[in-house]
Amino acid sequence: MLKSMTGYGKATGTYNTKKISIEVRSLNSKSLDLNVRVAPIYKELESELRKVIGNELDRGKVDLTVSLDSTGETKSYAINQDLAKAYYKDLKAFNDSVGEKTEDYLALILRMPDIFINEKDELSEEEKNWLINLLKEATDHLNVFRRQEGEALEKEFTERIEDIRRLLLEVPKYENERVTVIKERMRKSLEEIANSTYDDNRLEQEMIFYIEKLDVSEEKMRLMNHLDYFLTTMKLPSAGKKLGFISQEIGREINTLGSKSNHGEMQKLVVDMKDNLEKIKEQILNTL
Repeated sequence: MLKSMTGYGKATGTYNTKKISIEVRSLNSKSLDLNVRVAPIYKELESELRKVIGNELDRGKVDLTVSLDSTGETKSYAINQDLAKAYYKDLKAFNDSVGEKTEDYLALILRMPDIFINEKDELSEEEKNWLINLLKEATDHLNVFRRQEGEALEKEFTERIEDIRRLLLEVPKYENERVTVIKERMRKSLEEIANSTYDDNRLEQEMIFYIEKLDVSEEKMRLMNHLDYFLTTMKLPSAGKKLGFISQEIGREINTLGSKSNHGEMQKLVVDMKDNLEKIKEQILNTL
């Protein structure tokens, strides 16, 4: 089944006092273009988060956001009590030595260097695994979104491929008429040349050569095969790039058909084929 590269997924959860929200957005891109914004506490996991995105989403322009919405009672700093006691001891001894009145040592100590220390809990393996699983939940939601969009793409591709096939099947009814018109045009031109004669057998040989150059039977056969191949490939996983290559081959056969048509109605059919193909190519850019 086809998948679109466009999608959105979100997952939230709580680990101890931490409330975590993970959002993943994706748009079309030729490769994986990943932009990551992670809460500082989980910065060390960024490389692992990137690996998960690569495995789960394959390619696309992806924005990943891991935010810490709440930490409850958790504090981010603490007083360095050993250092505070040392400051107090030194300040009091100095104050006594100079005979000054007793000061508010606590206010002074709280302004001293390095009195506060960051308090950061080490991430446990359990928490790391929990966060990875939460990310996979978000990517699962995004992939569901992608598959839903892919169903719409598959429907549109099928309709347009079948429309090209319908147009192709209309080509034969103009081919005999085209040959007759070309033959009469050539004969009339020769007859208009004054005092000239020509060999009917030679004319027939030239006509055969000319008509062979305008023969489109091979182009019709190859184009029909490419249309069938496109529909078959749609059923394969991660078929977007391959469908792009097949659409190029379809375009090549349609262009050759147009250059050889030499008939107004056939050229109209070719224009309609090209219109369908261009719309297919636009959507292939967003197909995984």
